[in-house]
Amino acid sequence: MSHRLVPAQDGVLAEQLSDEAGFFYRAGRLLEKGRSEWQEYEVWETPVFGRLFRLDGCFMTSERDEFFYHENLIHVPGIAHAGLRTALIVGGGDGGSAEELLKYQSIERIVIAELDEKVVDISRRYLEAVHHGSLDDHRVEIRIGDGMKYVSTDGPAAGDRYDLIVLDLTDPVGPAEALYSEAFFRACRALLAEGGALSLHIGPPVFQPARVRELVQRLRRVFRLVSPYFLYIPLYGSLWGLATASDALDPCALSADEVERRLAERRIARLQHYNGAVHCAQFALPNHLRALLA
Repeated sequence: MSHRLVPAQDGVLAEQLSDEAGFFYRAGRLLEKGRSEWQEYEVWETPVFGRLFRLDGCFMTSERDEFFYHENLIHVPGIAHAGLRTALIVGGGDGGSAEELLKYQSIERIVIAELDEKVVDISRRYLEAVHHGSLDDHRVEIRIGDGMKYVSTDGPAAGDRYDLIVLDLTDPVGPAEALYSEAFFRACRALLAEGGALSLHIGPPVFQPARVRELVQRLRRVFRLVSPYFLYIPLYGSLWGLATASDALDPCALSADEVERRLAERRIARLQHYNGAVHCAQFALPNHLRALLA
């Protein structure tokens, strides 16, 4: 699949899912567009999603559906953990993942390692409904720079240990490609505290099955426990894969009742998608996905 900006045409915003398929939404009003050092960016006011953010022609986040992926990216591993205190988000300059992490009263430190300062700037000015002020919380540190360098053995994170590392990234092409490599996964593993986990997007299994399969295989070569799970994400136009990876944390082992008990005990509220039943259901793979990931 080519990674290129698909300009708005005839009042619609389109995105490719593969060379043979794609989808579109009504564009509405363009609020801002330009090019940073790294990528093309656009902010739109749309009829379906409210404010919507695109990078290089790919839908990144919107204020009306961000909870589908941010809640599941964070809470699937987060609720399985004994007590999150520290987290590293690679990417995530929109602040949505940080906002979900701040729902844990135990959290003490969140580092956002974002390549593109323009993403943070855009989010502060247009996407308050996504980050809810999390970008300026005293527990959140924003480090602008290359995520690969940040987690390397001699990088800024050397000596740190994190309970959760979240890869909240663009697609694994262009600037983000190296951040889906086996070498990067190993660098992240070295930064995990005991019982810690990695959480990430793995993509659309129907339209990019080879990519999804390869990412899961890379994770399995690095971590003892790899748990893919799937949900429909409206903004991404498809069934979508996420995964957690760990040497000790197994979110599949939790029952729906246990998830609900932990949510209540930890007073995690204001959830629009994630709950105990959803937690368990997302790990129930249909046969075609079992075959893909076998």
